[in-house]
Amino acid sequence: MTTPSRGTAAARAEAQTARRATTAAFAGAFIEWYDFYLYGTASALIFPKVFFPETSPELALIQSFAAFAVGFLTRPLGAILFGHFGDKIGRKPMLLLTVLLIGIGTFGIGLIPGAGTIGVWAAVLLIALRLVQGVGIGGEFGGGSLAALENAPKGKRGLMGSFHQMGTPAGLLVSTGVFALVKMLPDAALFDWGWRIPFLLSGVLTLGAFYIRRHLPETKSFVEDSESTRKIPFFSLIRENWRGLLIGIGARMADAVTYNVINVFAISYATTYMGLDGSYLLTGFIISAGVQICILPFIGHLSDRIGRRPVYISGIVLCAIGGTLYFPALQLGSPVITWLMIVLVHAIGTGSMFAIQGAFFAELFGTRMRYTGLGVVYQGSALLGGAPTPAIALALSIAFGSYWPAVIYLVTICIISIVCVVLAGETSRVDLNEVGRRRDDSEPHSAVAEKETV
Repeated sequence: MTTPSRGTAAARAEAQTARRATTAAFAGAFIEWYDFYLYGTASALIFPKVFFPETSPELALIQSFAAFAVGFLTRPLGAILFGHFGDKIGRKPMLLLTVLLIGIGTFGIGLIPGAGTIGVWAAVLLIALRLVQGVGIGGEFGGGSLAALENAPKGKRGLMGSFHQMGTPAGLLVSTGVFALVKMLPDAALFDWGWRIPFLLSGVLTLGAFYIRRHLPETKSFVEDSESTRKIPFFSLIRENWRGLLIGIGARMADAVTYNVINVFAISYATTYMGLDGSYLLTGFIISAGVQICILPFIGHLSDRIGRRPVYISGIVLCAIGGTLYFPALQLGSPVITWLMIVLVHAIGTGSMFAIQGAFFAELFGTRMRYTGLGVVYQGSALLGGAPTPAIALALSIAFGSYWPAVIYLVTICIISIVCVVLAGETSRVDLNEVGRRRDDSEPHSAVAEKETV
């Protein structure tokens, strides 16, 4: 008589843990991307005057963007560092540290006196805190994803992972809204103290995320795992599962490149060479972020039903087709058509990849290398695909006098990503606790993945 009730109680406890884990994952992703978009906006509008006022406006903007780029340098370090300890001692301690580092970095930036008060030390402190942010951000994706995925009920990893990814568009919307409010202040107040409000608010948000994660237990998969602990997970990852690493990086390249072509490069190209108003492109991405929040859980659930591979490949195909039509659509000069194209390519196209990346990449690696694997895949693809794409696209457009070479570059990357997803095989039915033990490195990765789906 007691067995059913005990089973029901255990099921309720497991479901409650899954909900708490999903909330914790979302909270970390939200903090990460709130801070990221906030810093990016301030780099363009505020920091040149506050931290680099002694140079020309053009040089000040370049210096401000350089300080923004510095944060990317420490992301791979954060991915390896937190992955190392996350795979050796557990996910939970790393979840707490990453969100604290991100939040402390942003909150600290809000406290830095301007160059008019402490001179060059203002820029030095800005860069130092940006480096701290980069380390935390580098470790956040792996830990946040695994908090949701390794506690997910059977058959719901895609859905649970998509809730983590919802933190990205949510962070964009909130940071944009908060900054829009402070920009309503008079310029004197804005550049003196007003710009600090969104950064200091991050401290409050960080405390909330820390509290949620503080009461979260260690992930189910890590506790139950019997796979041997690696001395140095990063080196073991390269030696034992280099195929999965390359497949993951290649699969994510389509997402990273597409976003930077249709957003960063396109806004610059459209305003400089096509004579268009870039403001309605920015409005389009805000609309798209709202749409993406709504559809990410549906995409994650769909991948649990029909598999990761068809959903992910559909997203890549949409990006390739939509990317080909994107610039001709911009030339029409219609805000509505532009917004529809952005929603198609960004919200649906990249969203079909983005929603399930945590689940898909986690299913490529064993438990004791999974945190490291996720971090290296995500930050490695950002470094290779995201960071240089605007410069590559701009160089191609200048060299050939057209946007079409940039489009061809995007489509080429999409083809490479499709090949990588096909090689990965279907992974949605794998048992996360069995991935590391059952993978024979002498077999092609796709063959092993197909065996694990049976």
